[in-house]
Amino acid sequence: MTHLQAGLSPETLEKARLELNENPDTLHQDIQEVRDMVITRPDIGFLRTDDAFILRFLRARKFQHFEAFRLLAQYFEYRQQNLDMFKSFKATDPGIKQALKDGFPGGLANLDHYGRKILVLFAANWDQSRYTLVDILRAILLSLEAMIEDPELQVNGFVLIIDWSNFTFKQASKLTPSMLRLAIEGLQDSFPARFGGIHFVNQPWYIHALYTVIRPFLKEKTRKRIFLHGNNLNSLHQLIHPEILPSEFGGMLPPYDMGTWARTLLDHEYDDDSECNADSYSTPAKDIEKDLSPKSMKRSQSVVDPGVLKRMDKNEEENMQPLLSLD
Repeated sequence: MTHLQAGLSPETLEKARLELNENPDTLHQDIQEVRDMVITRPDIGFLRTDDAFILRFLRARKFQHFEAFRLLAQYFEYRQQNLDMFKSFKATDPGIKQALKDGFPGGLANLDHYGRKILVLFAANWDQSRYTLVDILRAILLSLEAMIEDPELQVNGFVLIIDWSNFTFKQASKLTPSMLRLAIEGLQDSFPARFGGIHFVNQPWYIHALYTVIRPFLKEKTRKRIFLHGNNLNSLHQLIHPEILPSEFGGMLPPYDMGTWARTLLDHEYDDDSECNADSYSTPAKDIEKDLSPKSMKRSQSVVDPGVLKRMDKNEEENMQPLLSLD
């Protein structure tokens, strides 16, 4: 075991070997091969290329060197293309701070039986008068930056549960394709985290409609990890044991305290120290949503296309339920 694996338990070391192809004998060579590819992208400012940083990208892509480098390049390219998102990228930023306090995201104290961190979002908590969807995305990305420092989570990954209870149609109308594209690029395509499952619970019909819109832009691997449970919490409990879930999800623990993770970040004054956080960038977060220029998704004022809704029927909803996959 090298010093780069020092934070891993024996069980996680074995998991890294079996599932991620991590080999302590070739670890430094693997890292160097990714680092050597940096010169092929002079258009990107790679602000970090130290061993520990590159290692998280290798783990996220099962030590496939080129795929790990592509993810590393996309990580910095995303930041370069959305510089204003990463200005004042810290827990004390007013928008991020308020989003965190409302549980965007929350983090459960217990890991699941695969050692994964469980993140929770209560969608109806979004207060549109106090912070934007961009602020929520920034809060999620900042939280992931803090959590991914843990090498155990680099290997074991995350699970996300989104509770759509009381999420209004008016709130849903703000989920524009341009905003969703920004989130997909930031979380699916540009961040070195392994997501073992994304669970929707208590979702209304218009969230089903939203899913039909974004589904073509999700990778097949991502689609297989999205589970639409509706009001059937028993199906959720088959994948995440109720012993570690709060009562909102039919679990055995007390209701979730929305400020738990916010206090953790604020107490440690977590600040992403990337050079992207330059004070010379002055566009407010509220203006970012207006300035997006999607390449692959058409701009729209509302994600809920009436044509899509008319085609929705019971059979289509059933077809949206993916096969359960724990890979």
